[in-house]
Amino acid sequence: MSWWYERVTDFAAGAETIRRWQSGVIDCRNGRFHHLGLRLLPKLATAPDILLLGNRRHRWWRGDRCLLYYHQPWRFRNFLVLQYMVSSCEATLGTLARALAVLDEVARLKQSDAILCDVANWRISDRVMRRCGFEPHCPSRWHRHFIKRFYGNWPCHPPAALLRFGPLVETGPTAGSSRSGTSCADSPTAVG
Repeated sequence: MSWWYERVTDFAAGAETIRRWQSGVIDCRNGRFHHLGLRLLPKLATAPDILLLGNRRHRWWRGDRCLLYYHQPWRFRNFLVLQYMVSSCEATLGTLARALAVLDEVARLKQSDAILCDVANWRISDRVMRRCGFEPHCPSRWHRHFIKRFYGNWPCHPPAALLRFGPLVETGPTAGSSRSGTSCADSPTAVG
């Protein structure tokens, strides 16, 4: 634990820490949440980083791994920005879905109204983005902006489900229970 980086592996114990930090990287491996690295500064996605390092990192990394960088802008504290996402060449859809589910949980803990992203890779289709819960936002000629709106109705991904490989939907007697005072969109007690 230092002033510029902190690592969280337990959502229940690290909820206050997650709320306090503005930037982070979500590390998922083999369909499981590995850790959340909280950073002082956001990841800056530069053209050399994307063109030179991103493709090499994707080809050289072995195993099923995905890193998802996000930050909370100072001027717009009620939004999260999905800044950059990189995966290994053997990454599965389950690992990518787990990383996005962890990002949803971070948004719930921070009480964010929406997640915004600018998709630069043309291999990621609009259909895939819709399946992940994103919709087109602010049409532009050179950029593809997407938004995932919550406005108080966050998806219900219990921390126990995020830490293991399995369904992301809560079942059993604790289904729909509120965690840290926020309600989930798929819980029976959700409003709207």
